Amino acid sequence: MSVIKSIKLHNFRCYDQMSLADLSAGLIVLSGANGVGKTNILEAVSLLSAGRGLRGARASEIQKNDASSPWAVSASLKNHYDEEVKLGTGIDPNSRAGTEKRIVRINGNNVKSQAELSKYLSCVWLTPQMDRLFMDSSRERRKFLDRLIFAFDAGHSGRITRYENALAQRSKLLREGKNDNAWLTGLEQQMAEIGIAIAAARLDFADRLQAACKSADHSYFPLAHFRVKGTIEELLSNAPALEIEDAFKYQLVQSRERDAITGGAASGPHKSDLDVIYAAKNMKADQCSTGEQKALLIGLILAHAKLIKAQRGAAPILLLDEVAAHLDDMRRAALYELLQDLGAQVWLTGTQRNLFTAIEGKAQFLEL
Repeated sequence: MSVIKSIKLHNFRCYDQMSLADLSAGLIVLSGANGVGKTNILEAVSLLSAGRGLRGARASEIQKNDASSPWAVSASLKNHYDEEVKLGTGIDPNSRAGTEKRIVRINGNNVKSQAELSKYLSCVWLTPQMDRLFMDSSRERRKFLDRLIFAFDAGHSGRITRYENALAQRSKLLREGKNDNAWLTGLEQQMAEIGIAIAAARLDFADRLQAACKSADHSYFPLAHFRVKGTIEELLSNAPALEIEDAFKYQLVQSRERDAITGGAASGPHKSDLDVIYAAKNMKADQCSTGEQKALLIGLILAHAKLIKAQRGAAPILLLDEVAAHLDDMRRAALYELLQDLGAQVWLTGTQRNLFTAIEGKAQFLEL
């Protein structure tokens, strides 16, 4: 993995131009009032890894209003061999209006897939919008889990995309009453094969993350017990994958009439959920206090970063937006100590500099 040494933004969100250089390989604190663009910088960093970044935005949504040229982000990295790598991304200036395509460049050369970025940069983030994760819909928890897997297994992103495309095509055929059996069967075959692979990847990752959680110090960030909950996942725990694949295909065929009315598919990995328990209290996360939920979430993110470090030999870049604001002094100091021990490049934001008193002299402070 790499650390960012400099980054430039062009027509990105609120910025005409923004440049940060001589960046620390450790803790970086961005402080400033609400609305100055702290989160926008974190989003720009996140877009140098595979995916849509920490806001999940479409390429066209990032463009600065009334800008005369497309947005772009470029950065200079140092990898673990101390070699310089240049990454860039932005809207393809040759794409048609309304169909803005995002391009990715590595060392000045266009690459075909965003997945190439995962060879150089991995990002893990925590934003205020994620604080309601345990109270939110199962869809948000699935997205959270899959995003964690993306940073660990770049191929998972492609599996999710292919599955969702097949599901959407099948839904369109059923909704329009086009009962082309051969076409539907082909799509259902795809959904079954890819769906089982998605469920297996989630189960495998959950086991690895659970082990990382158990090995952590739980003095300030409690142990979470969790499991992936879904029909396919439950079946995979008790039968061979090929058998479950056949059962899933059969179920899809049987539910065509119902799915034509309700949309989607009655079951599959698109219905799965992440069930999280506060271990010490044996309490479901959605029943915990706001502070306990935040602590559980931070514990999961730290365990995930440790897991990536153990797998790849280097920690990912952590992007922690306003993470310190709702922690007490002891938890805040404990978090900073754990981040320093992790040895990652960590970007932290906050409106008040006094939230970071414990790391004065140990972090790079940039006031916006």
